[in-house]
Amino acid sequence: MANGSNDLGRREFLQRGVTVTLGACALGLPGEGPRAAHNPPQVRGFRTLGRTGMKISDISMGTSRNDDPSVVRHAFERGINYFDTAESYRDSRSELAVGEALHAHRDQVFIATKTITSPTDRRGDLMERLHGSLKRLRTEHVDVYFNHSVNDVARLKNPEWYEFIELAKKQGKIRFSGMSGHGGRLIDCLDYAIDNDLVDVILAAYNFGQDPKFYERFTRSFDFVANQAGLPRVLKKANAKGVGVVAMKTLMGGRLNDLSAYQWAGGSQEGAAFRWVLSSEHVDALVVSMTGTEQIDGYLGASGMAKLARGDEQRLRSYIARHSESSCRPGCNACANGCPLGVPISDVLR
Repeated sequence: MANGSNDLGRREFLQRGVTVTLGACALGLPGEGPRAAHNPPQVRGFRTLGRTGMKISDISMGTSRNDDPSVVRHAFERGINYFDTAESYRDSRSELAVGEALHAHRDQVFIATKTITSPTDRRGDLMERLHGSLKRLRTEHVDVYFNHSVNDVARLKNPEWYEFIELAKKQGKIRFSGMSGHGGRLIDCLDYAIDNDLVDVILAAYNFGQDPKFYERFTRSFDFVANQAGLPRVLKKANAKGVGVVAMKTLMGGRLNDLSAYQWAGGSQEGAAFRWVLSSEHVDALVVSMTGTEQIDGYLGASGMAKLARGDEQRLRSYIARHSESSCRPGCNACANGCPLGVPISDVLR
């Protein structure tokens, strides 16, 4: 551990480096590139979601912060065909918005929704929850049904969940099942689910600030903690088994931070982050919360790009330097022992 004065000097050095890097970005390094007014942004890349065979938009819509059907409709009109929601999002209003916007186009889209379970949930109760989601979504089936926000292997050991999934698949109410997660025990949960062939799709937090192969290149000499060190290994294993991989939390807290300082002519911080995720050979696609039409158009600037653009690494490095200590990185668990009463701080904050 470095002493306080040296540590401060390093941080000041990194943050001042942000200004230099952003100045270089202002010179117009290639990124998303400008678009003509008569050529609106569109999805330009589709990926096969593992063994499901579904061809989904590489940048897809998350609805955790949206309950406006017109925004969902705009995403569809821009070519997005995979919509991620949950019964808990905005007190189920997100499911209602997706249903209202897409029911007339059901055969053109893929819909994923989620439910939070416990190790003691019963099959009948789970089926009742699914029926509630189907009613709100105005559909007879969902394409992927997730065991949501799993951070305890015990939840994956509940036989009632798999009996329910098998029955719902047989009845045509669920096409594929999955698990989502971004907690401190994510790796243990993913390992268990993949090793035991329990899921068709996983939805996991994955961004440039989590993969030590990228992150530690810039921080190995500093006092930051690389988290989720096992994630690249787990994603590779999922990919090898044909399990679909969708990434979330791809902006490393970007929606909570002011990204205006990271924009440049013809590109954006968001685009650089998305390109980093989509360049991974073990990730099929990503979902990101979309709350407005302009935001959707901006995000789609990176669609169809499967490798980093020139200058992207410098931009992402600059962001890490400024926000590595102000952004909660899923799985870091640096605060795990901070409460004398044993409150799971990271889970509560999440």
